[in-house]
This record gives sequence, structure tokens and C-alpha cells, in this order.
Amino acid sequence: MLDVVFSGLVLSSVYGLVAIGISLTWASIGMLNLAQGFIFTAGGYSAYLFSQVAADRGVSGPALSIGTVVAGMLGAAVFGLAVGGLAFLPLQDRDNFRTRSLIATLAISLIGTQVWLIIFGPQSKPLPQIFGDGVVQVGDASVTYGQLGGIVVAALTLAAVIMWMRSSRSGLQMRAMMMNPLGAAVVGVSVRTTGMRVLAISGALTGLSAVLLGQVFFVSPTSGVTPLTVGLIISLAGGLGSIPGTVVAAGLMGFAEAITARYLEQSYVPFVLFGLVVLILVFRPRGLGGLLEDVRE
Repeated sequence: MLDVVFSGLVLSSVYGLVAIGISLTWASIGMLNLAQGFIFTAGGYSAYLFSQVAADRGVSGPALSIGTVVAGMLGAAVFGLAVGGLAFLPLQDRDNFRTRSLIATLAISLIGTQVWLIIFGPQSKPLPQIFGDGVVQVGDASVTYGQLGGIVVAALTLAAVIMWMRSSRSGLQMRAMMMNPLGAAVVGVSVRTTGMRVLAISGALTGLSAVLLGQVFFVSPTSGVTPLTVGLIISLAGGLGSIPGTVVAAGLMGFAEAITARYLEQSYVPFVLFGLVVLILVFRPRGLGGLLEDVRE
């Protein structure tokens, strides 16, 4: 049973980072970023390229691990800004921005997948074991360093982002955009600057998830498809724009996938996840975030 618990925590951590990036973008600028899978793959390939160059120059140990994580996050953040330059800045002040940006990010995702295929080919690329290849025995379950490291790093990163949003001036501007975009603009918050900052942060979170997942399942031109799909499912279940709801939904979906894969079959996972989302939205149309808001009130 413990192996299912740790598998659920790992999946919740990785998919939750992507989902939180999607929710932040939606809540701040009203854009559902379907290019998040493209950004995920960009982070994976950025980490792969760095690890190859660093290994060729004799870099190893913690320096290689830290550099790989930073490269993945920076690469994804840069591509997040690129998506913003193509789908946010030119369309932000136009009518039907949400529909236009949805179509634009979908186009970027489809084209980007073909670009990755042309550049890197169809073969999967490996990432180094950034936390080592050891195993910890917890009761009857064996937990790898990669699993433990992924859970801890994802939790610490999310905590750091939340603290930054609560304490820094830029974070307060982002929160103002999430609460009332028009009011934030009236008091002098730049919609474009804040929006690009959000896209960079959501890109960095997605890049981190790409590194954490890529060291297990490798990186390929289509490696971002599943994280995007599950991230969207989690965002909908949690309530688009609700960070607490997204965190709860990530835990629920991660454990649902782990339990389904362990006791049934991996092929049943999509049916279970979509079924959970439908069930949640039937009874809570605003998602779990709406439920949490009702409890607080």
C-alpha cells in the first residue's frame, strides 16, 4: 500500500505543477494556455541539452543535478515568454481574447510538436538521475531517491511561489490581477507586464515538472501531451483560477491514477480521471475551489 501512496504523491507533485501554471495563467490574464505541453517539452529538452554539454565537460554530481533542474526551468520560462509574445501581447486588447488566445496556443502546440520532431527526431532522450539512483526501504515499500526528491522539490517550489505572491510587490500585483483585473489596471498594475511575468513563472513550474518526470520517462516530442491533458483535468476539477482547489485536485487525481494503475490496469486511468472530473463538476460546477470558498465563508 505504501508504494501506492508514494506513487500518488509523485504524480500529484508533477502534474500539480503543470496544473497550477495553467490556473495561474487563467486567473491572471484569462488565457487557457494549451501550449503548456509544448512548454513542458521545451523544458525537458533544455535540461537534456545542458546535461549532455555538462557531462561532456566533466561536470557531475550535485553541480550536474542542480544545473539540469535550473536549465529545465529557465528554458521553459523562456518558451513561456515566447508563447506570451505570440498569443498574449498581440491579442490581449482585442475582442474575444479568450477564444483567440485559445486558438493561438493550440496552434503553437501543434506546430511546436512538429518542430521538436524535426530537430530532435522521434527517439526519446534520457535525463540524468538528479537525485541519485538509491532506494529507501519504508516498511514493505521501496522508494527511490528520485521519488522522494521529486516530492520534496515540488512542495518547496510551490511553497516558495506562494510566499513570493503574498510578500513581494510583483506577487501582490499578480494577486490583484487574479482578484480583479479591471480594478488592478485602474490602480496602475500593468496587465501586459504582469501577464508576461505569470507566463514565465508558469513556464518555470512546468519546466520543473518536465525534469522531475523526464528522469523517469525520458523526453520526446510528444512528452508534453499527457501532462497537459492531466493538468487541464486537474485545473477543471480544482476550479480554474483556484490555487488551493488545484492543489487538492492534484492530490485526488494523483492518487486515483496510482490506485487505478496498481489494482486495475493503466489503460483504465483516463476513464477514471475523466469520470472523477465529471462527477466533481456535476455536484460542484465551480470545482473543488468553489467548495473550499464555501467552507471558508
